[in-house]
Amino acid sequence: MKTGLITSDTYQNHNTGDGHPEKIDRVTVVIDNFKKLDNKNLIWKKPSKFNRSLLEITHNSDYINFVEKSFPEKGLSFLDGDTIVSPGSKDATLDAVGSIITAIDGVQNKDFKNAFCAVRPPGHHAEKNKAMGFCIYNNVAVGANYLINKYKLKKIAIIDFDVHHGNGTQDIFYDNEKVLYISTHQYPYYPGSGTNDEKGKHNNILNIPLPAGTTSEEYLNAYEFVLNKIKEFKPEFILLSAGFDAHKDDPLAQLQLESKDFYNITKRTLELSKQYCDGKVVSILEGGYDLQALQESTEMHVKALLEFN
Repeated sequence: MKTGLITSDTYQNHNTGDGHPEKIDRVTVVIDNFKKLDNKNLIWKKPSKFNRSLLEITHNSDYINFVEKSFPEKGLSFLDGDTIVSPGSKDATLDAVGSIITAIDGVQNKDFKNAFCAVRPPGHHAEKNKAMGFCIYNNVAVGANYLINKYKLKKIAIIDFDVHHGNGTQDIFYDNEKVLYISTHQYPYYPGSGTNDEKGKHNNILNIPLPAGTTSEEYLNAYEFVLNKIKEFKPEFILLSAGFDAHKDDPLAQLQLESKDFYNITKRTLELSKQYCDGKVVSILEGGYDLQALQESTEMHVKALLEFN
C-alpha cells in the first residue's frame, strides 16, 4: 500500500499580501521537496469537487454566503484582522476542503493506506460562523463530518499538533459525541482558548496546554496523554491537523520541537491506529511558518506515513 499526497496548484492564487506569514511559499517548498524526493510510493492526486451541503453540515449557511461574497474581483479583502482573501482565494479555499474529501475516499477505497494534504489556507481556527487566524473553512472538520455522513462512522478522532489551539474545530464538535478532538498547543497564547477545563459535552475534548519553551522531551512525554485518550476512545478513523509551527525555528511561537520529532509523533500515532482503525489516517497541513523547518518537518511526517505502509 502507498501514501496519498493531495495537493493542487490553486494554492498559488491565494494571495495574502506582502509580509503575511501564511504565504504561497509555504506549500511550494513542501511540494517541490516531495517532487525532488520522487518516492514511487507516493500517489499524487488533485482534490475533487464536492457538494456545498458538506460545508453546510460544518458551517453556518449565512457564514458560507458571507465567504462566497467576500472574494474580491481585484486586490485584497479582510475576513478578520489577519485572514485575508484575494480573487484566487476562492479556488484555493475550495480545493483545501476538497483535498481532505479526496484523501478520505482514497483511504476508504484502499487506493492508498494513508494520506497527507499539502494545501492552504489552513482551517483549524475557522469556527461555525467565523473566519479566524488565516483560516476560512475548517478543512479537518468538514472531513470528520464527511466520514460521519458518507461512511456512517461513529467514532472519529482529530489530533491537532499545531502550536496554536484549534478553537474552530473545538467549537464545531464541542457537543458531538462522535468526534474526539485532542489538541497539544502553547498556552497561554493565540487564540486564547484551549484550557484543561474545556472538555466538551461528552468528555470528547482533550486539551493539553504547554508552556512556551517546552522541549522535545517534555512534548513527547505529554503526547502520551494523547495516545492514552485514543486508546480509551477507540476511533474508526484518525484525522491529523498537522501544523508544524511547534518547531524551534518557527517565528510565530516558542515551543522547541525539532524536525525529527514530527517523525516520532506521527509514528507513535500510526502504531496505535493499527490497533483500532486499521491504520486509517489522513493528515492536512495547518501552520508552519519557517520555510526550512516546514520542509524538513513535512518530510519527516510523510516519511513515517510511508514507512507504515
